[in-house]
Amino acid sequence: MASQAANQHPNREYAVELARAFGGAIIFGLPNLMTMEMWFLGFYLDRPRLILFLLVNFAILMGLSRFSGFEETASVKEDLLDALAAYGVGVIASAATLAIFGILLPGMSMGEIVGKIAVQSVPASFGAIIARQQMRGKSEEEQEEERDVAERRGGYGWQLFLMVAGALFLAFNLAPTEEMVLIGFKMSPWHAVALVLVSVLALHAFVYAVGFAGQERPPEGSGFWRLFVCYTIAGYGVALLVSLYVLWTFGRMDGADLGQIASMTAVLAFPAAIGAAIARLVV
Repeated sequence: MASQAANQHPNREYAVELARAFGGAIIFGLPNLMTMEMWFLGFYLDRPRLILFLLVNFAILMGLSRFSGFEETASVKEDLLDALAAYGVGVIASAATLAIFGILLPGMSMGEIVGKIAVQSVPASFGAIIARQQMRGKSEEEQEEERDVAERRGGYGWQLFLMVAGALFLAFNLAPTEEMVLIGFKMSPWHAVALVLVSVLALHAFVYAVGFAGQERPPEGSGFWRLFVCYTIAGYGVALLVSLYVLWTFGRMDGADLGQIASMTAVLAFPAAIGAAIARLVV
């Protein structure tokens, strides 16, 4: 009987983690699930670009699985299974919500239905994979221990990866909107320069300066300039690259000249930089 209870306990824990994952998927995906631009994006988005984006998203899910998935993982196979579970949760939660809202209808083509679900599954799967970290009650000691383990296992590369994940999540939420193009059109070059400076300062403040709970601890022996260059400037570089990639994925760069691309990238890099900083606080 004892061995049977021991075998059932992990299954019960995993079921609880899956329930948390569905909660995280709804919380993180709901703003997009109720946004009209995202509905149409699944219909007209270039399919090769969408497939590539889904592959990039899945790779990020695998990385996040190692540090905040449904359960502790120790191999690529376990990370793969964890990421598949998170993506499955994202797909199911997105499909069910879109169906309830009347966005998915029986008369639609299979390509349109699959496209809409695929687009919405990106933020939903992100919410699913980090739900364990955010929804499970943990003491300060447990949180500190998990952060120490993450730092030992990943180091500087782990920090940059988290920046990519956070930047991609927020950039994805905003890039499809017309406001990105409109704001970029209205800004002068001086506005763009000012926005870049504000983005860099905001990223540094969010991560090292303002004292949030769970805030990143500077590496021992690191002076201001080393932190600023290796983390803040590197983080903003990540935000710029992610912004360019997301704008290309959604077709925002098609037919645009260099000045327009630079303006749109500066605009989108602002929330992307915030996302890069926040990811290091919440994952």
